[in-house]
Amino acid sequence: MNEWLAWGIPVIAWLQGLGDWLTTPMKFFTFLGTEEFYLIVMPAILWCFDVRLGTRLGLILLASDGLNGAFKLAFGWPRPYWVSDQVRALASETSFGLPSGHAQNALALWGRLAVGLRRRWVTWAAALLILLISVSRLYLGVHFPSDAIGGWLAGGILLWAFVRLDSSAAGWLGRLSPSGRVWVAFGISLAILGLQFGAFLLTQSRPIPAEWAERALAATGEAIAPRSLEGMFATSGLLFGFGAGAGLLSAWGGFEAGGAWVKRLARFVIGLIGVLAIWLGLRMVFPGGEEPLALGLRYVRYAAAGFWVAYLAPRVFAWLRLA
Repeated sequence: MNEWLAWGIPVIAWLQGLGDWLTTPMKFFTFLGTEEFYLIVMPAILWCFDVRLGTRLGLILLASDGLNGAFKLAFGWPRPYWVSDQVRALASETSFGLPSGHAQNALALWGRLAVGLRRRWVTWAAALLILLISVSRLYLGVHFPSDAIGGWLAGGILLWAFVRLDSSAAGWLGRLSPSGRVWVAFGISLAILGLQFGAFLLTQSRPIPAEWAERALAATGEAIAPRSLEGMFATSGLLFGFGAGAGLLSAWGGFEAGGAWVKRLARFVIGLIGVLAIWLGLRMVFPGGEEPLALGLRYVRYAAAGFWVAYLAPRVFAWLRLA
């Protein structure tokens, strides 16, 4: 184990030594950084509160997730419970560890929210949430402190870039035709996919120590799959669908997220049903696995879900006179 990782083992052991009473709250804070939670919260902001902010939050989250997948493959570092018997596996993960996706995505997302709302209490609440989500990953034994630090660094740089380029990018996209915006979303999606797949190919010859897999399986009963291709096709597909939908929604300009709370609630319920119908329905129809056809259809499934969130659902809301 290298020095960048070794110093974190006593830190994790100390956190876990604070008591098992922390397990439930730490799992709760970890849940606040999961795909399932974001699948509920991000559409809610776009559909029910602020279209512009919701769109930007969705884009930075998906970009962060895509870049995180490439970074993990490039570094190829283990999880704590894969390499140390001093760490209890209170959760399990199958991908590489550095940088922490929870830490990176939390800083990028909640940091962008704080920038968008520009309220002191929101900034402090976002900072606390980012810290608790990151610490929860250490306590659960799935990340080293260096993973969290790396996630903060990557998320911070991405946040700076998004805020710095927001006005110029929005102006440039605003001058494009609707079809041009769709092509831009597709190109960015392919760029993220290419970056991840490039990292996959460049590190293909790097062996995964057998003891990592053995320790992980013994600790959790779950086999690791750090070089799985499924995640990269899901993220890039979702980025394409969401980005294309956001571009078309902006060009249409016929949706406002305000209104009576009963209409907002109705939009959220109908929209979420649509997300689940597309996401789960197509999963039942499309083949699974990592064959080329299955991966391509996975891209399509996630793109369809993202397009529903960013464009089709708002059109349905307007048609139903809920917006």
